[in-house]
Amino acid sequence: MAIRGQTTPFGPYGGLLHAFLHPDRQSEAPERLQPLGAGTGAADVEYEQFLKAKEVQRAMFQAENKTIVHQCADTDVIQPTEKSIACIDGNQAAAHVAYALSDCAFIYPITPSSPMGEMVDEWAAQGLINCYGQKLSVTEMQSEAGAAGALHGALKAGAFSTTFTASQGLLLMIPNMYKIAGELLPCVMHVAARALAGQALSIFGDHQDVMACRSTGWAMLASESVEMVQYNALVAHLVSMERRVPVQHFFDGFRTSHEVNKVKLIDYNTMKQLINWDAVKEHHDLAMNPRHPHVQGTSQGPDIFFQCVEAGNTFYDGLADLFEAKSKLVEQKTGVHYALYAYEGHKDAEYVIVVMGSGAVTCSETATYLQEKGEKVGVLKVRLFRPWDANRFMAALPKTCKRICVLDRTKEQGSQGEPLFLEVSTTLKAMGRAEIVCIGGRYGLGSKEFTPNMVLSIYENLKKETPKPRFTVGIVDDVTHLSLPVGEWLNVLPQGTTECMFYGLGSDGTVGANKSAVKMIAMGTELYAQAYFEYDAKKSGGVTISHLRFGPKPIHAPYNVRAADYLAVHKPSYVSNYDMTRYMKPNGVCVINCSWSVDELKDKLPPKMRRDLAVKKAKLYIIDATQIAVKAGLGKRINMIMQSVFFKLSGVMPFEEAIEMLKKSIKKMYGKKGDKVVQMNIDGVDASVSGIKEVPVPGDWVSLTVPGE
Repeated sequence: MAIRGQTTPFGPYGGLLHAFLHPDRQSEAPERLQPLGAGTGAADVEYEQFLKAKEVQRAMFQAENKTIVHQCADTDVIQPTEKSIACIDGNQAAAHVAYALSDCAFIYPITPSSPMGEMVDEWAAQGLINCYGQKLSVTEMQSEAGAAGALHGALKAGAFSTTFTASQGLLLMIPNMYKIAGELLPCVMHVAARALAGQALSIFGDHQDVMACRSTGWAMLASESVEMVQYNALVAHLVSMERRVPVQHFFDGFRTSHEVNKVKLIDYNTMKQLINWDAVKEHHDLAMNPRHPHVQGTSQGPDIFFQCVEAGNTFYDGLADLFEAKSKLVEQKTGVHYALYAYEGHKDAEYVIVVMGSGAVTCSETATYLQEKGEKVGVLKVRLFRPWDANRFMAALPKTCKRICVLDRTKEQGSQGEPLFLEVSTTLKAMGRAEIVCIGGRYGLGSKEFTPNMVLSIYENLKKETPKPRFTVGIVDDVTHLSLPVGEWLNVLPQGTTECMFYGLGSDGTVGANKSAVKMIAMGTELYAQAYFEYDAKKSGGVTISHLRFGPKPIHAPYNVRAADYLAVHKPSYVSNYDMTRYMKPNGVCVINCSWSVDELKDKLPPKMRRDLAVKKAKLYIIDATQIAVKAGLGKRINMIMQSVFFKLSGVMPFEEAIEMLKKSIKKMYGKKGDKVVQMNIDGVDASVSGIKEVPVPGDWVSLTVPGE
C-alpha cells in the first residue's frame, strides 16, 4: 500500500514528537515567518496565557470534587492489575477501552452516553496515562455535528480518535460518518443506543438511532451485557486499527449503559500487547502532512465514481474473519469469548428466536428455563450486524429449526419488516432454507420492559398452527391489534438470588448509596451483584427506583425487579401515591422512612398496602431517617442511614463487616469535603440501627376491603 508521507510527526506510541512540537526556528525561512508574526514571539505569549487559563480551570475542576459525580468512575479501578474485578456499568466499560486506545476524543454529552464523555474527561484531568504513553486529549464541542467534524479532521491528521453519542446527536454525525468510512479512516464510535424523536421525544433506549446509520459504511457491533461491552469495545478498536474500516460499537441505552455489574477488567498492559503497531505506524504515515502534500477529496464524474466505490469492497470482504481473529486474540489473553453469531438452547431446537442487544440475555435465560422443562427452543444472538455474515449465521442455526422469530428493537414505518428481520429472511432464502417459517416482532421501544413472560409468549406464538406473522410484545395494542397476550410473571433467576427495590427521591442520595452498596458487596464478598436505576424525567426531585440483585451465581437479568425480597420506601408520601407492595415477595421485608408512630400506621398506610403486607406475611419496619439525618447535620440526605438499615435487615452480608466497609467508603467518597462531612455521615450510620422499629402486622389486615383501583 502506498504511503503518502515519508516522515511522521508521531512517535511509536501515538504522541507528537518533541522535535515536531518544538522545531528550531532557524530551520524555517525568515521571509516566510516574518509576515506571519512568528518571529516576534507574540504567539508564545498567547500560548502561555492559554496554559495559565487551563491551570485555573483544572484547579476549579478538582475543587468541585467532580470525581464523585459518577460514582462508578473512580480512577483507581480504571487502572487495574491483571484479572482484577470491578463493579462498573456499561458506559464505564466502553470508556475504559476507548481511553486506552485513543489519542483524542471529541464529545458533546447527550443522554444516555454522557457518562462516557464525562469519565474520559475526568481521567484525562487526573493525568491517567493510556496505552500510547499519554493522556487522552478530550475536547467538548459546540454540538454533535461539530464533534463529528473534529473527529473527521483528527483522523485525517493521523490521530486515533473516538466519540460517544446517541439519538439525535448520532443523526447529526451521519454526514461525516459517510466521509470517514469512504476515506477508510480507522475509528470507533461508542453509542448508547436510544430512541429518536418522532411523534414525541424519548430519552430512553432502543435501536432506532443506530439503525438509521446502517448504510454509512461503518461496521456495526452490538453488545448485550456490561462485560461484553468491554470485550467488544476492545475487539472493535483492534479491527478498525488494522483494516481501517470504522466501527460503530453500540449497546442498549440505560439498560446496558447504566446497569452496574461485577466484571473482570482488562488492564492496559494486556491491551497494549494486542495492538498491531505496524497498523498504528501506517495510520500515522497516511496522515495529512504539509511537507508531503497529496491530492484527495476530489470530485469524481461518471467515468470513475462507480469503479472507486466498488474498489472499497476489498476492505469489507473477510472483515468478519478479522473480527473473529481479533476475538480469539482477546480470548487468549482474557479467557473470555463471544461469538459473532452465538446459539444457545436445545441442540435440536425447532423454534428459535433471533435477537440483538440486551434482549438476547432475557431470551437466553428463558430458553434455558424452558429447555430444562423439555422444550425444544433456542436463541441465536447476533453481535455483528454489519457486515452481515450469512455463512456464520447459518452455521450457528440448528439444522432442526422449523420456525424463526426475529425480534427488532426499532420500527420502520411502511417497510415489509425491520432491519434484522429483513437480513434473516434474505439469508434463509439465499442459503436454500426457504422452508423455515420466519416471522418478525418488535419489542422494547423507548426502554419498554422486555421480560421472561414476554419471551414465553413469543415461543407460544411460534408454536401455533398459524402464528401471527408481524407482532408487538410488551404493550396492549388496541388500535392495530398486533400485540401478543402476555401471561403471569416467570421467574428464571438462579436459585439463591436476592432482589431488592428502593423507592427514593431524586437528590436524596439513595441512588449513590445503592451504587456504593453494590460495589461493596461485589468487591467484599464472593457474591455476584447487579444494579439498575430508574429515574423519572425530573431526575432531581423526582422518583428514583433502585433495582438491586445479589446471588451466588452470575446474574443475567436485564429487566426490573418484579419480586422483591427487600422493599425500602424512603419518602413517606409514596405509600399513598403508588402501589408500593405490588412487587414484593411473600415473607419479604418492608422498611418505611417516616415520622409516624406504630399506632398511626393503620391510618397512614392505604388499605391495599396493609392487606398486601398481611397476605404476603411481610416483616414491617419503620425508621425516622430524616430526623436522624438532621441531628447528624446531614439535612435531607438520608442515604447512608437507609443503607445501614439495608445491611442490618437484608442479611445479604454480615452486618459488622458491612458497617466497617461502609465507613471506609464514606471516608473515600466524602474525604475531599473535609473531616466534618465524613464524621457527620459516620454519626448517621451509628445512630441508624437504634432508630429501627419492628411493627407487628395485624392478622385482621388480611380481610381489609380495598376500594377500587
